[in-house]
Amino acid sequence: MMGTAEQPSAGASHIELGRWGEELAVRHLEKTGYVVLSRNWRCRDGELDLVATDRKRLVFCEVKTRSGLGYGAPAEAVTPAKADRIRRLAHQWQRTFMLRWCPVRYDIIAIVARPDARPHVRHIKAAF
Repeated sequence: MMGTAEQPSAGASHIELGRWGEELAVRHLEKTGYVVLSRNWRCRDGELDLVATDRKRLVFCEVKTRSGLGYGAPAEAVTPAKADRIRRLAHQWQRTFMLRWCPVRYDIIAIVARPDARPHVRHIKAAF
């Protein structure tokens, strides 16, 4: 179950928590001047969480949300193999939308949500 717009409930599934985190990431990006171009873009090789622009470049954002730090910080879940996959998917996205020559950046938006505290959003620019 989901809690308020600001917080997931204590019993939220990892899928619900992830969706909530992506919504929070979108709000964070828009609040800081980004324009979100795609959410959960899928192709046969995988999915990109968010594609945005800061009006200078395309920004491919991987969103990681955790309910605590028991399994490590959210950004630690983006392994070198995951980063490589995101890069490949980003190239496919660029080809699909005919934006192959645009400058790009790869970011991580790491969110820690606890039922007893406000969520912590960390936007790691040029993470990989």
